[in-house]
Amino acid sequence: MTRPIRVAIVGAGPAGIYAADALLKSDAAQAPGVSIDLFERMPAPFGLIRYGVAPDHPRIKGIVTALHQVLDKPQVRLFGNVDYPSDLALDDLHRYYDAVVFATGAMADRALDLPGIELDGSYGAADFVSWYDGHPDVPRTWPLEAEKVAVLGVGNVALDVARILAKTADELLPTEIPPNVYEGLRRNRAVEVHVFGRRGPAQAKFSPMELRELDHSPTIEVIVNPEDIEYDEGSIAERRAVKHVDLVAATVENWAIRDVGDRPHRVYLHFFESPVEVLGEDGRVVGLRTERTELDGTGNVRGTGRHTDWDVQAVYRAVGYYSDELPKLPFDPASGTVPHRAGRVLDGDGSHLPAVYVTGWIKRGPVGLIGHTKGDANETVACLLDDHAGGRLPGAAEPDPAAVEEYLRARGVRYTTWDGWKQLDAHERALGRAQERERVKVVEREDMLRNSGA
Repeated sequence: MTRPIRVAIVGAGPAGIYAADALLKSDAAQAPGVSIDLFERMPAPFGLIRYGVAPDHPRIKGIVTALHQVLDKPQVRLFGNVDYPSDLALDDLHRYYDAVVFATGAMADRALDLPGIELDGSYGAADFVSWYDGHPDVPRTWPLEAEKVAVLGVGNVALDVARILAKTADELLPTEIPPNVYEGLRRNRAVEVHVFGRRGPAQAKFSPMELRELDHSPTIEVIVNPEDIEYDEGSIAERRAVKHVDLVAATVENWAIRDVGDRPHRVYLHFFESPVEVLGEDGRVVGLRTERTELDGTGNVRGTGRHTDWDVQAVYRAVGYYSDELPKLPFDPASGTVPHRAGRVLDGDGSHLPAVYVTGWIKRGPVGLIGHTKGDANETVACLLDDHAGGRLPGAAEPDPAAVEEYLRARGVRYTTWDGWKQLDAHERALGRAQERERVKVVEREDMLRNSGA
Protein backbone atom coordinates (compact mmCIF):
# COMPACT_ATOMS: atom_id res chain seq x y z
CA MET A 1 0.00 0.00 0.00
CA THR A 2 1.57 3.28 -1.11
CA ARG A 3 -1.20 5.59 0.11
CA PRO A 4 -1.58 6.53 3.81
CA ILE A 5 -3.29 4.03 6.10
CA ARG A 6 -6.86 5.20 6.60
CA VAL A 7 -8.05 4.72 10.22
CA ALA A 8 -11.44 5.59 11.71
CA ILE A 9 -11.63 6.10 15.47
CA VAL A 10 -15.11 6.03 16.96
CA GLY A 11 -15.06 8.22 20.06
CA ALA A 12 -13.14 11.49 20.46
CA GLY A 13 -12.49 11.30 24.18
CA PRO A 14 -9.02 10.80 25.67
CA ALA A 15 -8.88 7.12 24.64
CA GLY A 16 -9.62 7.87 21.00
CA ILE A 17 -7.28 10.85 20.83
CA TYR A 18 -4.48 8.88 22.50
CA ALA A 19 -4.95 6.21 19.81
CA ALA A 20 -4.60 8.90 17.15
CA ASP A 21 -1.47 10.17 18.89
CA ALA A 22 0.03 6.65 18.94
CA LEU A 23 -0.58 6.36 15.20
CA LEU A 24 0.99 9.76 14.56
CA LYS A 25 4.11 8.76 16.52
CA SER A 26 4.51 5.39 14.80
CA ASP A 27 6.96 4.55 12.02
CA ALA A 28 3.97 4.10 9.72
CA ALA A 29 3.24 7.83 10.05
CA GLN A 30 6.44 8.46 8.04
CA ALA A 31 5.81 5.83 5.37
CA PRO A 32 3.22 5.16 4.04
CA GLY A 33 1.68 7.79 6.34
CA VAL A 34 -1.54 7.80 8.34
CA SER A 35 -4.87 9.52 7.74
CA ILE A 36 -7.11 9.54 10.83
CA ASP A 37 -10.76 10.51 11.22
CA LEU A 38 -12.34 10.68 14.68
CA PHE A 39 -16.10 10.30 14.93
CA GLU A 40 -17.85 11.64 18.02
CA ARG A 41 -21.58 11.51 18.76
CA MET A 42 -21.41 14.74 20.74
CA PRO A 43 -20.96 18.04 18.87
CA ALA A 44 -17.81 18.70 20.96
CA PRO A 45 -14.76 16.46 21.52
CA PHE A 46 -13.00 15.32 24.72
CA GLY A 47 -15.61 12.87 26.03
CA LEU A 48 -15.08 12.11 29.71
CA ILE A 49 -13.10 15.29 30.31
CA ARG A 50 -15.99 17.48 29.15
CA TYR A 51 -18.84 15.34 30.48
CA GLY A 52 -17.37 13.22 33.27
CA VAL A 53 -14.88 15.34 35.22
CA ALA A 54 -16.28 17.54 37.99
CA PRO A 55 -16.25 21.25 37.07
CA ASP A 56 -14.18 22.16 40.14
CA HIS A 57 -11.27 20.02 38.92
CA PRO A 58 -9.56 22.31 36.37
CA ARG A 59 -6.26 20.50 36.94
CA ILE A 60 -7.65 17.37 35.28
CA LYS A 61 -9.30 19.41 32.55
CA GLY A 62 -5.82 20.71 31.74
CA ILE A 63 -5.26 17.40 29.92
CA VAL A 64 -7.28 19.01 27.12
CA THR A 65 -4.22 21.11 26.23
CA ALA A 66 -2.28 17.98 25.28
CA LEU A 67 -5.26 16.56 23.38
CA HIS A 68 -5.55 19.82 21.42
CA GLN A 69 -2.05 19.30 20.07
CA VAL A 70 -3.07 15.94 18.60
CA LEU A 71 -6.26 17.23 16.99
CA ASP A 72 -4.33 20.15 15.51
CA LYS A 73 -2.26 17.78 13.37
CA PRO A 74 -3.05 17.90 9.62
CA GLN A 75 -3.36 14.09 9.43
CA VAL A 76 -6.33 14.18 11.84
CA ARG A 77 -9.92 15.22 11.20
CA LEU A 78 -12.81 15.48 13.67
CA PHE A 79 -16.41 14.66 12.78
CA GLY A 80 -18.65 15.60 15.70
CA ASN A 81 -22.39 15.01 16.09
CA VAL A 82 -22.02 11.71 14.18
CA ASP A 83 -23.67 8.72 15.80
CA TYR A 84 -22.59 5.10 15.44
CA PRO A 85 -24.39 3.21 13.93
CA SER A 86 -27.34 5.40 12.88
CA ASP A 87 -25.24 7.92 10.93
CA LEU A 88 -22.31 5.68 10.09
CA ALA A 89 -22.52 1.89 10.44
CA LEU A 90 -19.71 -0.66 10.60
CA ASP A 91 -20.06 -1.60 6.92
CA ASP A 92 -19.77 2.08 6.00
CA LEU A 93 -16.62 2.43 8.09
CA HIS A 94 -15.07 -0.59 6.39
CA ARG A 95 -15.83 0.94 3.01
CA TYR A 96 -13.93 4.14 3.77
CA TYR A 97 -11.20 2.93 6.15
CA ASP A 98 -8.56 0.25 6.36
CA ALA A 99 -9.10 -0.16 10.11
CA VAL A 100 -11.65 0.90 12.72
CA VAL A 101 -10.84 1.57 16.40
CA PHE A 102 -13.72 1.85 18.86
CA ALA A 103 -12.99 4.13 21.81
CA THR A 104 -16.54 4.79 23.00
CA GLY A 105 -15.87 4.78 26.74
CA ALA A 106 -18.53 4.26 29.42
CA MET A 107 -21.15 6.80 30.48
CA ALA A 108 -23.96 4.71 32.05
CA ASP A 109 -24.26 3.56 35.66
CA ARG A 110 -23.43 -0.01 36.55
CA ALA A 111 -26.49 -1.70 38.05
CA LEU A 112 -26.62 -2.40 41.79
CA ASP A 113 -28.76 -5.32 42.91
CA LEU A 114 -30.18 -3.91 46.13
CA PRO A 115 -33.76 -4.00 47.44
CA GLY A 116 -35.33 -0.56 47.05
CA ILE A 117 -32.78 0.70 44.55
CA GLU A 118 -35.63 1.54 42.15
CA LEU A 119 -37.36 3.95 44.57
CA ASP A 120 -37.86 7.63 43.78
CA GLY A 121 -34.91 9.45 45.26
CA SER A 122 -32.48 6.69 44.24
CA TYR A 123 -30.10 7.85 41.52
CA GLY A 124 -27.12 6.75 39.51
CA ALA A 125 -24.02 8.87 40.02
CA ALA A 126 -23.29 8.91 36.28
CA ASP A 127 -26.67 10.51 35.58
CA PHE A 128 -25.99 13.19 38.18
CA VAL A 129 -22.53 13.82 36.74
CA SER A 130 -24.02 14.21 33.26
CA TRP A 131 -26.47 16.78 34.64
CA TYR A 132 -23.96 18.96 36.46
CA ASP A 133 -21.51 18.68 33.55
CA GLY A 134 -24.11 20.04 31.13
CA HIS A 135 -24.61 16.98 28.93
CA PRO A 136 -27.12 17.93 26.20
CA ASP A 137 -28.97 14.60 26.27
CA VAL A 138 -30.11 14.66 29.93
CA PRO A 139 -32.84 16.72 31.66
CA ARG A 140 -32.03 20.33 32.49
CA THR A 141 -33.23 20.00 36.10
CA TRP A 142 -32.28 17.71 38.98
CA PRO A 143 -34.28 17.01 42.17
CA LEU A 144 -32.27 18.32 45.12
CA GLU A 145 -34.85 18.37 47.92
CA ALA A 146 -33.10 15.89 50.25
CA GLU A 147 -31.40 17.35 53.32
CA LYS A 148 -29.58 14.09 54.10
CA VAL A 149 -28.06 12.08 51.28
CA ALA A 150 -26.24 8.73 51.01
CA VAL A 151 -23.54 8.04 48.42
CA LEU A 152 -22.66 4.37 47.89
CA GLY A 153 -19.06 3.80 46.86
CA VAL A 154 -15.55 4.87 47.80
CA GLY A 155 -14.04 5.93 44.48
CA ASN A 156 -13.36 9.32 42.96
CA VAL A 157 -16.83 9.57 41.42
CA ALA A 158 -18.35 9.12 44.89
CA LEU A 159 -16.12 11.95 46.10
CA ASP A 160 -17.20 14.16 43.19
CA VAL A 161 -20.88 13.53 43.89
CA ALA A 162 -20.46 14.17 47.63
CA ARG A 163 -18.47 17.34 47.03
CA ILE A 164 -20.89 18.83 44.49
CA LEU A 165 -23.84 18.05 46.77
CA ALA A 166 -22.10 19.59 49.79
CA LYS A 167 -20.68 22.72 48.18
CA THR A 168 -22.76 25.84 47.68
CA ALA A 169 -23.78 27.01 44.23
CA ASP A 170 -21.78 30.20 44.68
CA GLU A 171 -18.63 28.17 45.41
CA LEU A 172 -19.07 26.47 42.05
CA LEU A 173 -20.03 29.60 40.11
CA PRO A 174 -16.42 30.45 39.13
CA THR A 175 -16.25 27.12 37.27
CA GLU A 176 -17.74 26.44 33.84
CA ILE A 177 -21.13 25.22 35.12
CA PRO A 178 -24.01 26.35 32.88
CA PRO A 179 -26.83 28.57 34.19
CA ASN A 180 -29.34 25.72 34.62
CA VAL A 181 -26.89 23.84 36.88
CA TYR A 182 -26.16 26.92 38.98
CA GLU A 183 -29.87 27.58 39.46
CA GLY A 184 -30.46 23.94 40.37
CA LEU A 185 -27.66 23.91 42.93
CA ARG A 186 -28.93 27.14 44.48
CA ARG A 187 -32.06 25.17 45.47
CA ASN A 188 -30.05 22.24 46.82
CA ARG A 189 -31.15 21.48 50.40
CA ALA A 190 -28.46 18.95 51.30
CA VAL A 191 -26.61 19.65 54.56
CA GLU A 192 -25.42 16.11 55.31
CA VAL A 193 -23.80 13.71 52.85
CA HIS A 194 -22.94 10.19 54.02
CA VAL A 195 -20.45 8.21 51.92
CA PHE A 196 -20.50 4.45 52.54
CA GLY A 197 -17.84 1.83 51.87
CA ARG A 198 -18.17 -1.82 52.82
CA ARG A 199 -14.43 -2.20 53.49
CA GLY A 200 -11.85 -0.09 55.32
CA PRO A 201 -9.69 2.96 54.60
CA ALA A 202 -6.91 0.83 53.11
CA GLN A 203 -9.33 -0.57 50.51
CA ALA A 204 -10.85 2.76 49.43
CA LYS A 205 -10.29 3.65 45.76
CA PHE A 206 -9.90 7.40 46.28
CA SER A 207 -6.97 9.24 44.75
CA PRO A 208 -5.06 10.94 47.59
CA MET A 209 -5.23 14.39 46.02
CA GLU A 210 -8.96 14.17 45.29
CA LEU A 211 -9.60 12.97 48.84
CA ARG A 212 -7.68 15.87 50.37
CA GLU A 213 -9.52 18.36 48.14
CA LEU A 214 -12.76 17.40 49.88
CA ASP A 215 -11.51 19.20 52.99
CA HIS A 216 -10.47 22.38 51.19
CA SER A 217 -13.98 23.81 50.93
CA PRO A 218 -14.84 26.45 53.54
CA THR A 219 -18.38 25.04 53.70
CA ILE A 220 -17.62 21.31 54.10
CA GLU A 221 -16.75 19.60 57.39
CA VAL A 222 -15.35 16.11 56.73
CA ILE A 223 -16.07 13.68 59.56
CA VAL A 224 -14.72 10.16 60.13
CA ASN A 225 -15.66 7.87 63.00
CA PRO A 226 -12.50 6.78 64.88
CA GLU A 227 -14.01 3.28 65.15
CA ASP A 228 -13.65 3.00 61.36
CA ILE A 229 -9.86 3.21 61.53
CA GLU A 230 -8.96 -0.45 61.46
CA TYR A 231 -6.42 -2.57 59.58
CA ASP A 232 -5.66 -6.26 59.34
CA GLU A 233 -2.53 -7.98 58.04
CA GLY A 234 -3.70 -7.68 54.44
CA SER A 235 -4.46 -3.97 54.87
CA ILE A 236 -1.08 -3.27 56.48
CA ALA A 237 0.71 -5.11 53.70
CA GLU A 238 -1.18 -3.07 51.10
CA ARG A 239 -0.25 0.20 52.83
CA ARG A 240 3.41 -0.78 52.86
CA ALA A 241 3.38 -1.86 49.21
CA VAL A 242 1.37 0.96 47.59
CA LYS A 243 2.14 4.60 48.36
CA HIS A 244 -1.25 6.04 47.39
CA VAL A 245 -3.03 3.51 49.62
CA ASP A 246 -0.92 4.67 52.56
CA LEU A 247 -1.62 8.34 51.74
CA VAL A 248 -5.37 7.76 51.63
CA ALA A 249 -5.33 5.85 54.92
CA ALA A 250 -3.20 8.52 56.60
CA THR A 251 -5.54 11.30 55.46
CA VAL A 252 -8.57 9.46 56.79
CA GLU A 253 -6.79 8.79 60.09
CA ASN A 254 -6.03 12.50 60.54
CA TRP A 255 -9.67 13.38 60.01
CA ALA A 256 -10.78 10.74 62.51
CA ILE A 257 -8.68 12.12 65.39
CA ARG A 258 -9.29 15.85 64.95
CA ASP A 259 -12.00 17.88 66.62
CA VAL A 260 -15.15 18.42 64.57
CA GLY A 261 -15.43 21.99 63.33
CA ASP A 262 -18.41 24.17 62.56
CA ARG A 263 -18.50 24.36 58.77
CA PRO A 264 -22.19 24.32 57.74
CA HIS A 265 -22.27 21.24 55.49
CA ARG A 266 -21.03 17.86 56.65
CA VAL A 267 -19.63 14.94 54.69
CA TYR A 268 -19.35 11.72 56.69
CA LEU A 269 -17.02 9.01 55.41
CA HIS A 270 -18.29 5.67 56.72
CA PHE A 271 -16.18 2.54 56.41
CA PHE A 272 -17.15 -1.08 57.19
CA GLU A 273 -20.81 -0.38 56.34
CA SER A 274 -22.22 -2.56 53.57
CA PRO A 275 -25.54 -1.33 52.07
CA VAL A 276 -28.20 -4.04 52.19
CA GLU A 277 -31.44 -2.16 51.46
CA VAL A 278 -32.76 1.23 50.40
CA LEU A 279 -35.72 1.92 52.68
CA GLY A 280 -38.86 3.48 51.28
CA GLU A 281 -42.35 4.73 52.07
CA ASP A 282 -44.99 5.52 49.46
CA GLY A 283 -42.47 4.77 46.72
CA ARG A 284 -39.83 7.23 47.96
CA VAL A 285 -36.48 6.85 49.71
CA VAL A 286 -36.67 7.40 53.48
CA GLY A 287 -33.51 5.66 54.61
CA LEU A 288 -30.64 3.27 54.01
CA ARG A 289 -29.93 0.04 55.90
CA THR A 290 -26.33 -1.14 56.20
CA GLU A 291 -24.65 -4.15 57.75
CA ARG A 292 -21.52 -3.63 59.79
CA THR A 293 -18.58 -5.58 58.38
CA GLU A 294 -15.22 -6.62 59.78
CA LEU A 295 -11.85 -7.43 58.26
CA ASP A 296 -11.01 -11.11 57.77
CA GLY A 297 -7.20 -10.83 57.80
CA THR A 298 -6.73 -10.62 54.03
CA GLY A 299 -8.08 -7.10 53.44
CA ASN A 300 -11.52 -8.48 52.61
CA VAL A 301 -14.52 -8.27 54.94
CA ARG A 302 -17.34 -10.42 56.27
CA GLY A 303 -20.71 -9.41 57.66
CA THR A 304 -21.30 -9.19 61.39
CA GLY A 305 -25.09 -9.35 61.35
CA ARG A 306 -25.36 -5.91 63.00
CA HIS A 307 -27.51 -3.49 61.05
CA THR A 308 -27.98 0.28 61.14
CA ASP A 309 -30.76 2.35 59.57
CA TRP A 310 -29.64 5.77 58.35
CA ASP A 311 -32.03 8.68 57.98
CA VAL A 312 -31.52 9.84 54.37
CA GLN A 313 -33.96 11.01 51.71
CA ALA A 314 -31.83 10.29 48.64
CA VAL A 315 -29.32 7.63 47.62
CA TYR A 316 -26.69 7.92 44.88
CA ARG A 317 -24.96 4.76 43.71
CA ALA A 318 -21.37 5.39 42.60
CA VAL A 319 -20.37 1.78 42.03
CA GLY A 320 -18.88 2.12 38.56
CA TYR A 321 -19.62 3.03 34.97
CA TYR A 322 -20.92 0.69 32.30
CA SER A 323 -20.41 0.81 28.52
CA ASP A 324 -23.20 0.70 25.98
CA GLU A 325 -23.27 -2.32 23.71
CA LEU A 326 -22.05 -1.52 20.20
CA PRO A 327 -24.18 -2.94 17.34
CA LYS A 328 -22.35 -5.41 15.08
CA LEU A 329 -19.68 -5.99 17.74
CA PRO A 330 -19.53 -8.80 20.31
CA PHE A 331 -20.20 -7.73 23.91
CA ASP A 332 -19.58 -9.21 27.34
CA PRO A 333 -22.46 -7.99 29.54
CA ALA A 334 -20.75 -9.08 32.76
CA SER A 335 -17.77 -6.77 32.27
CA GLY A 336 -19.45 -4.26 29.97
CA THR A 337 -16.61 -4.61 27.46
CA VAL A 338 -15.97 -5.86 23.94
CA PRO A 339 -14.09 -9.20 23.93
CA HIS A 340 -10.58 -8.67 22.55
CA ARG A 341 -7.02 -9.87 22.55
CA ALA A 342 -4.58 -6.98 23.05
CA GLY A 343 -7.12 -4.68 21.40
CA ARG A 344 -8.04 -6.96 18.49
CA VAL A 345 -11.81 -7.55 18.65
CA LEU A 346 -12.71 -11.25 18.89
CA ASP A 347 -15.82 -12.78 17.36
CA GLY A 348 -17.79 -15.68 18.81
CA ASP A 349 -15.26 -18.37 17.91
CA GLY A 350 -12.32 -16.44 19.33
CA SER A 351 -10.88 -15.30 16.01
CA HIS A 352 -10.01 -11.69 15.25
CA LEU A 353 -12.76 -9.66 13.61
CA PRO A 354 -10.76 -8.27 10.68
CA ALA A 355 -9.70 -4.62 10.92
CA VAL A 356 -11.71 -3.91 14.10
CA TYR A 357 -10.05 -2.83 17.37
CA VAL A 358 -10.92 -1.36 20.78
CA THR A 359 -9.19 0.90 23.26
CA GLY A 360 -10.04 2.64 26.54
CA TRP A 361 -12.90 1.69 28.83
CA ILE A 362 -14.82 -0.25 26.18
CA LYS A 363 -11.68 -2.42 26.04
CA ARG A 364 -10.67 -2.86 29.68
CA GLY A 365 -13.62 -1.57 31.71
CA PRO A 366 -14.01 1.72 33.61
CA VAL A 367 -10.96 1.48 35.86
CA GLY A 368 -7.88 3.60 36.29
CA LEU A 369 -7.19 7.25 35.65
CA ILE A 370 -7.41 9.08 32.32
CA GLY A 371 -3.66 8.75 31.73
CA HIS A 372 -3.85 4.96 31.96
CA THR A 373 -5.62 4.87 28.59
CA LYS A 374 -2.32 5.75 26.90
CA GLY A 375 -1.02 2.23 27.49
CA ASP A 376 -4.26 0.81 26.09
CA ALA A 377 -3.91 2.92 22.98
CA ASN A 378 -0.28 1.97 22.41
CA GLU A 379 -1.08 -1.74 22.67
CA THR A 380 -4.07 -1.51 20.33
CA VAL A 381 -2.27 0.60 17.73
CA ALA A 382 0.71 -1.76 17.78
CA CYS A 383 -1.64 -4.63 16.87
CA LEU A 384 -3.30 -2.58 14.14
CA LEU A 385 0.05 -1.70 12.56
CA ASP A 386 1.25 -5.29 12.88
CA ASP A 387 -1.86 -6.45 11.01
CA HIS A 388 -1.19 -3.83 8.34
CA ALA A 389 2.43 -4.91 7.96
CA GLY A 390 1.33 -8.54 7.75
CA GLY A 391 -1.23 -7.85 5.02
CA ARG A 392 -4.15 -8.74 7.29
CA LEU A 393 -6.14 -5.54 6.69
CA PRO A 394 -8.63 -6.02 3.82
CA GLY A 395 -8.27 -2.40 2.71
CA ALA A 396 -10.85 0.30 2.13
CA ALA A 397 -12.88 0.23 -1.08
CA GLU A 398 -13.16 4.04 -1.11
CA PRO A 399 -10.15 5.43 0.73
CA ASP A 400 -10.41 8.97 -0.63
CA PRO A 401 -10.90 11.23 2.44
CA ALA A 402 -13.55 13.18 0.55
CA ALA A 403 -15.74 10.07 0.17
CA VAL A 404 -16.88 9.94 3.80
CA GLU A 405 -17.66 13.66 3.77
CA GLU A 406 -19.81 13.19 0.69
CA TYR A 407 -21.57 10.24 2.34
CA LEU A 408 -22.42 12.21 5.50
CA ARG A 409 -23.64 15.19 3.51
CA ALA A 410 -25.81 12.93 1.36
CA ARG A 411 -27.31 11.45 4.53
CA GLY A 412 -28.05 14.95 5.83
CA VAL A 413 -25.78 14.51 8.85
CA ARG A 414 -25.05 17.89 10.42
CA TYR A 415 -21.51 17.24 11.56
CA THR A 416 -19.09 19.49 13.36
CA THR A 417 -15.36 19.84 12.72
CA TRP A 418 -12.18 20.73 14.60
CA ASP A 419 -12.46 24.30 13.35
CA GLY A 420 -16.06 24.23 14.54
CA TRP A 421 -14.92 23.21 18.02
CA LYS A 422 -12.55 26.18 18.06
CA GLN A 423 -15.54 28.43 17.29
CA LEU A 424 -17.62 26.87 20.09
CA ASP A 425 -14.66 27.08 22.46
CA ALA A 426 -14.27 30.79 21.70
CA HIS A 427 -18.00 31.34 22.21
CA GLU A 428 -17.99 29.60 25.62
CA ARG A 429 -14.95 31.59 26.70
CA ALA A 430 -16.65 34.82 25.61
CA LEU A 431 -19.69 33.91 27.72
CA GLY A 432 -17.32 33.36 30.62
CA ARG A 433 -15.47 36.65 30.20
CA ALA A 434 -18.75 38.52 30.45
CA GLN A 435 -19.10 37.05 33.97
CA GLU A 436 -15.38 37.11 34.86
CA ARG A 437 -15.20 33.33 34.52
CA GLU A 438 -12.98 31.18 32.30
CA ARG A 439 -15.92 29.80 30.34
CA VAL A 440 -19.63 29.03 30.55
CA LYS A 441 -20.50 25.68 29.02
CA VAL A 442 -23.19 25.59 26.33
CA VAL A 443 -25.68 22.81 27.00
CA GLU A 444 -28.30 22.68 24.25
CA ARG A 445 -27.23 20.56 21.30
CA GLU A 446 -28.73 23.01 18.82
CA ASP A 447 -26.80 25.88 20.42
CA MET A 448 -23.62 23.83 20.26
CA LEU A 449 -24.17 23.09 16.58
CA ARG A 450 -25.01 26.68 15.69
CA ASN A 451 -21.96 28.04 17.48
CA SER A 452 -19.79 25.39 15.79
CA GLY A 453 -20.87 26.61 12.38
CA ALA A 454 -22.59 23.30 11.56
